[in-house]
Amino acid sequence: MNELEQAGLARLRDGWISGGAVFELAPIEWKELAAASNPDERERRLLAIAAQALDVALRPAAPKTLKRRPPLPVLALPMLPDHLRPPLRAALKHAADARRKAQVVTLVASRGFVTHPLDWMPSDQNAPDVYAPWVDWLASAEQERHGSHEKLTTENWTDFYPASRRVALAAMRRSEPAAARLLIEAKALAESAEVRLSLIELVRVGLGPDDAPFLKSLSADRSGKVRELAGRMLAMLGQQGEGGADVPVAELAGFVEEGKAGFIRRRTTYAPAKTKSHAQEQRRAELFELCNLVDLAARFGVTEADFITSWQFGTDNNADMLLSRMVAASGRDAAVAHMADTLTAAGGKPALFVLHLAPRLDSHRQRVLIRQIIKDAQFPAALGQAQGIEAGWLGWDDLSNGRFLALLRNSISSKEDAPRRAAEEIIETIGYLATAPAAARFIDDVVAAGLPPASPSLGLLRLNAALAENPSQSDR
Repeated sequence: MNELEQAGLARLRDGWISGGAVFELAPIEWKELAAASNPDERERRLLAIAAQALDVALRPAAPKTLKRRPPLPVLALPMLPDHLRPPLRAALKHAADARRKAQVVTLVASRGFVTHPLDWMPSDQNAPDVYAPWVDWLASAEQERHGSHEKLTTENWTDFYPASRRVALAAMRRSEPAAARLLIEAKALAESAEVRLSLIELVRVGLGPDDAPFLKSLSADRSGKVRELAGRMLAMLGQQGEGGADVPVAELAGFVEEGKAGFIRRRTTYAPAKTKSHAQEQRRAELFELCNLVDLAARFGVTEADFITSWQFGTDNNADMLLSRMVAASGRDAAVAHMADTLTAAGGKPALFVLHLAPRLDSHRQRVLIRQIIKDAQFPAALGQAQGIEAGWLGWDDLSNGRFLALLRNSISSKEDAPRRAAEEIIETIGYLATAPAAARFIDDVVAAGLPPASPSLGLLRLNAALAENPSQSDR
């Protein structure tokens, strides 16, 4: 449509707006179509022609720079029913950060649904795996890609976007670990340091002795983060890293005191040495971050399990936390399980340090830990720190075991702001962990204790209670 035609249509529009007849202003071709009718019908015909011209026939052509995007992919799970979208949006709105939002969508996915794209779209590759096609669609949609049903190979590597590639590699690591490792070995080294790091991280899935040669070869990688990651995975296999003098295990050992305990049966103990300054405290934290558990244990001539058993938990909380993180990052599976079982059995404050191990624990140990913390009811606010915990399994019998509910009710009814805020954070965490029946009962309990029924902290609980569960599930 040129400017002359646009001006002519503008005159017609202005005439109709002012309430007058515009037949005489119409183009000659249009007059021929409308001339055989009465005056009112002529105006109606002109109006129909003008509308067709403006809205359909003479629309401007799309710019050549405009690229057509493929439709948003359909995900493997059905979309959340419309009547559940308002409580979903309320829970997402109240979620304070990305981690809390991820809990909301993870709970929804655990109940067999995905969100509507207008309610939530994944912002990174840390979303639940079911959203991988959306992550890729957001990242790039310039050309069609192969579906997730096609097996990833070296030939079609570039046909997969990063999120789908990671999901495919993780699945391969579970079923064909050697084939997946060969793919990573062949393709990762040509990627940027950030992408290379994320790909090599997938070797953790199904990690085994056959992966050791590849991990050792990464000791010469140009990225320090990749070298550190490879060293930690070697430590998980019980092998010392290739860092040699570059790994300051000896300096870290200087922050650990070796002692003796017991009158009849003398045994060796290890305890954190008292730091003399804030600078020493920082350096100790850096060394725990840099070193691996197997190297530290070998420095004292003991196994990982013996070192953990002999560690004097409770003498320095910061050191206990640092050791827990080291075990989670570089301990073998047996060492992680041993530490979790030891501290969970001890209960109370020591059990809190197991939260750092949660992503490395199996489902059974995770549940034992959470139940123990709730039963002890000494530090329930720490539940919010847990990472990698399953959603929607905590039953009412678990919540009502011990003094947890009584202490929570006291916090809710407190006149001080701090206990009430802490209680609301705990309530949000329970909203993620609880079964649907437990969530509904928990709402009634905390409202009866004095929490306003309209409190935003109840949002995830209400969504949880409304989500349909698998009929085979039952509340414990």
